[in-house]
Amino acid sequence: MGILWTLIIGAIAGWLGSQIFKGGSLGLIGNIVVGIVGGFIGYWLLGGRLGDGVVGEILTGTIGAIVLLAIINLFTRGKV
Repeated sequence: MGILWTLIIGAIAGWLGSQIFKGGSLGLIGNIVVGIVGGFIGYWLLGGRLGDGVVGEILTGTIGAIVLLAIINLFTRGKV
């Protein structure tokens, strides 16, 4: 159940990050990957989760996803 929960939160965080960043959509798998990696980045940058529970995990992943999308955008020159 933990892996499934991670995939769901990653997908939500990646989708929110792509909506806020206004980058091109990466599809479901891309959003999951960006959300999961973004969760690690957000946790590292913020030193923990923003808030408690699922909402805190989604917010942390979303902030990390935005940072990751900005970095990807620097290297792809706006293609993502």
